[in-house]
Amino acid sequence: MGGSSRNPGALQGDNASGQSPYQRLSRRMRDISGDRGVLKDVIREGAGELVTPDASVLVKYSGYLEHMDKPFDSNCFRKTPRLMKLGEDITLWGMELGLLSMRRGELARFLFKPAYAYGTLGCPPLIPPNTTVLFEIELLDFLDSAESDKFCALSAEQQDQFPLQKVLKVAATEREFGNYLFRQSRFYDAKVRYKRALLLLHRRSAPPEEQHLVEAAKLLVLLNLSFTYLKLERPATALRYGEQALIIDRKNAKALFRCGQACLIMTEYQKARDFLVRAQKEQPFNHDINNELKKLASYYRDYTDKEKEMCHRMFAAYDNGSTVGEN
Repeated sequence: MGGSSRNPGALQGDNASGQSPYQRLSRRMRDISGDRGVLKDVIREGAGELVTPDASVLVKYSGYLEHMDKPFDSNCFRKTPRLMKLGEDITLWGMELGLLSMRRGELARFLFKPAYAYGTLGCPPLIPPNTTVLFEIELLDFLDSAESDKFCALSAEQQDQFPLQKVLKVAATEREFGNYLFRQSRFYDAKVRYKRALLLLHRRSAPPEEQHLVEAAKLLVLLNLSFTYLKLERPATALRYGEQALIIDRKNAKALFRCGQACLIMTEYQKARDFLVRAQKEQPFNHDINNELKKLASYYRDYTDKEKEMCHRMFAAYDNGSTVGEN
């Protein structure tokens, strides 16, 4: 994990005081639990709001025992850390308290006394009884779904009582969750989140001067749904959502591209060409669009070659049949 210039589990220093490395470290750390059970030292400041109590967090962490060079627990080897919900997925009370004191992008070092970590029994064979542990935690991001979950549980009539900005905020949160799940290749779960966002936006009627805000939010979700259904290998549904996006913005290059991809998968080559050429017109130097057009040309060549071969066989069979009849 970045931000630390040396191994935090084997801290160096003058041992003349008779204190352990963790005891010396604790002297310069801030008490965030009120009883010095959870101590904090910020390595890199974060920005924005503090983590909320019902949030789902995206973190990198490494846990160390005193005098040990390697972490006993770490998720830093994962390419994409798992989203963890406070109060459900995190087992250490000290880590929960620590995360609630953090902001996006922050990197911090914590000491957890046994009562906030593994208790009097420890966690054999790795963690001895009554052990203070050190954790380095980097908060990559967090999403607060509590507000969204409560809002989505309301009836349409109840939701209409809230201002438009509230609806847009909840829809954006649902879309962010969908984006995270998509990045983890959990396409089915991502689709569920995107559909929740779209339902909220479809339900909401807005005055003419604010309707563009709803349409802009819808467009983003429709593009996400089109791409997700391509990943789920359901091109017809991907095409449907792409075409809905084009109703909002008929020149949207992403929507045209997704529609072209869907048609190509369904071997509707003329429709695929129409969509992709329109997309290329909007973004002439887009690498993905140009590559898709090359793929289309290749597929269409193969298709016409097979058609010619099939026709040739049909006529050859007909000619042979005629010859036999004449003889």
